[in-house]
Amino acid sequence: MAECFVADGVAVITGGASGIGRAAARRAAAAGMKIALVDINAAKLADMGAELAGIVGHDNLVVERLDVSDPAAMLALAQQVNAKLGSPTLLMNNAAAFVGGGPGGILDDNANWQRVFAVNVLGPVNGVQAFLPAMLDAGRPAVIINTGSKQGLTNPPGNPAYNTSKAAVNAYSQNLARDLREREGCAISAHLLIPGWTTTGDAVHRPGAWLPEQVVDHMESEVRADHFFILCPDEETPNATDHKRILWNAMDIIENRPALSRWHPDYSQAFADFMKQDLPGSTKDGDA
Repeated sequence: MAECFVADGVAVITGGASGIGRAAARRAAAAGMKIALVDINAAKLADMGAELAGIVGHDNLVVERLDVSDPAAMLALAQQVNAKLGSPTLLMNNAAAFVGGGPGGILDDNANWQRVFAVNVLGPVNGVQAFLPAMLDAGRPAVIINTGSKQGLTNPPGNPAYNTSKAAVNAYSQNLARDLREREGCAISAHLLIPGWTTTGDAVHRPGAWLPEQVVDHMESEVRADHFFILCPDEETPNATDHKRILWNAMDIIENRPALSRWHPDYSQAFADFMKQDLPGSTKDGDA
């Protein structure tokens, strides 16, 4: 049984100064773990670093401001963490870039696409390549969690750069999980965290959204259950609704429907009818 938060373990959390990463860092500290906290926001990182130091102590803490898209910086971080804290038992590649408010479109400035992919896709790749060798050498149970997004699965219109990057994280994480599974004697598992509507950053919490702590609760229980896809509901969208949306998208390929037919006017009624049906094997309330 895999565990995220284990006493005397080592947690490396990118994007750890706010939102889901911050909630995970607090949970790791409460569990008695050593922690490497990484973020790009210096002010938030300093605040969170001070909070964690008061819980775990400076000797059990590494706090680094760096860009996860920089492979050399990630390798240097891994050397520092391995030397001071030991190899990770939890590697949480959580840092993300989101281009909102219009940018991120098909003909948007290429620099926005480059930045989103550098952080969202190469960030996890850099994290794994920096830390996995020592994790394998240690030979002890460990968990790698890459933070994806439902937008990488259902692909709603509006931000193709972000959607495409998170679709790549899904594909990469599946390949990572298989690679680890096929290594003889490997006790490391990989998982894809797929948050729902979550209050993160400086956003005001609104009814219907989950708090980051709820996401971390769900993440912990799903890893313990050895689930790869950690699909999070929220107070508005149960898992069964997401299951149907994901299945409809997959059926676009099989039935040769137009791309993103869920938003195509000719298929709006068919989609509405589909969403009223129960999926085979689903529970009556639909929240599997």
